[in-house]
Amino acid sequence: MLTSWSGPVRDALEPAVLVDSETVHVGGKWKVEVQTVDIAGQRVKRDIVIHPGAVSVLVLNDRDEVLLIRQYRQALGMYLFETPAGLLDITAENPLEAAQRELAEEAGVKAARWETLVDFYNSPGGSSEAIRIYLGREITELPDGRIVTGEAEEMDLPCVWVPLEQAVDLVLGGDLGNPTTVVGVLAAWAWRMDPHRVLRNANASWSAREGLKSLGRLPSV
Repeated sequence: MLTSWSGPVRDALEPAVLVDSETVHVGGKWKVEVQTVDIAGQRVKRDIVIHPGAVSVLVLNDRDEVLLIRQYRQALGMYLFETPAGLLDITAENPLEAAQRELAEEAGVKAARWETLVDFYNSPGGSSEAIRIYLGREITELPDGRIVTGEAEEMDLPCVWVPLEQAVDLVLGGDLGNPTTVVGVLAAWAWRMDPHRVLRNANASWSAREGLKSLGRLPSV
């Protein structure tokens, strides 16, 4: 028999009792902890990636086309089509400002209109990575093109404009699998299909990130 839930349908910060924590790896951007916690009276160990979080931008022009960049990802050995995105690994940098900076660095464009499209957790079973996707509109190209600041994977980032409806087909057909692309495209389509739906403003509170900060699970903040 299914157990019924009678409370609000909303994610809630209710951390389990932390019994012990051991850092087993420290990398360039994140670390891995083995945490011993008490969950429902059971003491268990969980491997947790402590991640700084990230932002992404679903760029939509006046022709209802989505901007995607093609980038290599070593973990998969694949080139993926992605929405412009970046880590929140600069201490005290505002997430919106980070998204605007990444858009200039990766795509060479800027948006005059910004809204919060959707928030999500990339892999909540084992990572503290929280991602916010912004909707960027009223697009203009930077006079000198993209601001190249990265290395290797970020040296060459070809861009393509894809009609939003076609992007939905590519996602549902399995041709696009990057998480910010999948979530951003489908969220933008849901928003576009409901003319009465109002998005949150660009500086909307991000309770998920604040919760992670209170738990000490943002390594660069």
